[in-house]
Amino acid sequence: MLKIIIDVMPYAIMVMIPMFITALGGLVSERSGIVNIALEGMMVVGGFTSTMFVYYYEPILGNTMAIWLSLILAGVVTGSFAMIHGYASITLNADQVISATALNIVAPAITIFLARKMTGSQNVNLQTGVPRIDVPILSDIPVIGPMFFKSFYMSTVVVLLIGLAVWYVIFKTKFGLRLRACGENPHSADSNGINVFKMRYIAVFISGALSGIGGAVFILTVSKEFSGTVAGLGFLSLGALIFGKWKVSNVLYATFFFGFMKTLGNVASVNKDLRSLGLPMELYNVLPYAMTILALVLFSKNTVGPKAAGQPYDKGKR
Repeated sequence: MLKIIIDVMPYAIMVMIPMFITALGGLVSERSGIVNIALEGMMVVGGFTSTMFVYYYEPILGNTMAIWLSLILAGVVTGSFAMIHGYASITLNADQVISATALNIVAPAITIFLARKMTGSQNVNLQTGVPRIDVPILSDIPVIGPMFFKSFYMSTVVVLLIGLAVWYVIFKTKFGLRLRACGENPHSADSNGINVFKMRYIAVFISGALSGIGGAVFILTVSKEFSGTVAGLGFLSLGALIFGKWKVSNVLYATFFFGFMKTLGNVASVNKDLRSLGLPMELYNVLPYAMTILALVLFSKNTVGPKAAGQPYDKGKR
């Protein structure tokens, strides 16, 4: 069993990282009062943006520069794309679930169309991605080294630092307090001089940016190919957000759990130790989604999100 865990762990972390930063995007948005179930579609947009940038500019800029610039660009483009959801939800007071669902439907269609126009195919393969390294000294530690520090992606460090920054900003700064106030009691926040509309727009942009980076990280580490999908990681990220009760540390644990479950299905087909258990491949493939449902059923009974999440803000209504 220990050998199976050691074999699976590096891949679990690889899958968990894009889920974690995407779930953080959902956390920022929903803490401001805007429900964002468009995480999947935003990951697709971010993955497409990063893929196209690396595809065209890697020969000019080189591998390292192209990859890191593509992550930044993915965040900016997807944050701008998220403004569609922001405008519909904040300015037009549209149903936030319907607005986000529309983006989930539109994103794959637009990106596949553009990929075909730009490359002649909807499947765009990359010859490279974020380089993997063995961390000196740490990778030689028995058990822990092979699990966490061998074949290590530097993007993992970047995402964890972003997670720390999100935690600090949301829970330890005045900006974060104002943003959370908009998600709990927007009328009270407004009466204290906080521009609720502005705060929610900022939150939606950040949500899109983080989700876009998540999609880019998925393409550059896990997939190495854009095909109009991110393998359902956006929906798993949404489940991890709810399971994690809108708290950064809990979301980290939840995405790790779901990432591990997701990885079992991918590794089972090539890992002889897992195949020796005699379980059908269909069980491994459905495991992450079944565990997501089970976890939400068992642990979300007392889960309470931001009180004003999903409620359009009417300035004249008290």
